[in-house]
Amino acid sequence: MPSRSTADTRAISDPAALRETVAAWRAKGERVVLVPTMGALHRGHLALVAHARTLGARVVASIFVNPTQFGPTEDFARYPRDAASDLALLGEAGTDLAWMPEAGTMYPPGFATQITVGSLTEGLCGAFRPGHFSGVATVVTKLLNQVRPDAALFGEKDFQQLQVIRRAVADLDMGVAIHGMPTVREADGLALSSRNRYLAPAERAAAPTLHAVLSRIAAEARDDAETPPAIAKGIAALEAAGFSVQYLAVCDAQTLAPLARVDGPARVLAAAYLGKTRLIDNVPV
Repeated sequence: MPSRSTADTRAISDPAALRETVAAWRAKGERVVLVPTMGALHRGHLALVAHARTLGARVVASIFVNPTQFGPTEDFARYPRDAASDLALLGEAGTDLAWMPEAGTMYPPGFATQITVGSLTEGLCGAFRPGHFSGVATVVTKLLNQVRPDAALFGEKDFQQLQVIRRAVADLDMGVAIHGMPTVREADGLALSSRNRYLAPAERAAAPTLHAVLSRIAAEARDDAETPPAIAKGIAALEAAGFSVQYLAVCDAQTLAPLARVDGPARVLAAAYLGKTRLIDNVPV
């Protein structure tokens, strides 16, 4: 692993400088790992950086709040941004480079290409966020083409996103290893998310109910129970705790097709609002 201090992360926004830096590493035979983020970093992001460093690689973290994955009524304008704090955290974690492109670099005038992934995007979050996964697949494809890493790391909290990216990378022969890393949680089970800072105190107190409900459903599914009754009970429990549920489902872990009974690798996935904050989570079966 290349040696470096814990406070020397270089931030660049120029594509030519990015290519020059990565080419210099490549010339030395060094591997490169990308950790894509939208900033507002937390321990979950830093866990990805820490794992990337164990791969004996140079670590690039991208910070770009991607407008094309936000719907017209979503929180793009108020999405938390704190570049100075993010860079300090990346430096402490030993990140080699922060790639921070401008919107005009990612989407210059005349930009007209979108990556669309089929059935994986039709249900779950895709049913409530039209165009979201096209925006995700497009921006991740651009980031991978810009950095040209050997591998890229993503958290499993956004499990549908992870499967969409894996599918796009495989279908387009991009030759990048995609690693999904387990969700990092607070002590009470709440999945770490940049949006958790939106929660009012009472909402934060109720938020761990989401993980608790998903865990109960996963336990029942492992016991070969039919999933619809468990899902119905889970929705009722979430609503009683103050959630407005968009979906709660047990799905095949690869295809994300809904399952009435689990007979192989599966995930329990949910999206629900607490007040104005949309939370997502999932657990394996």
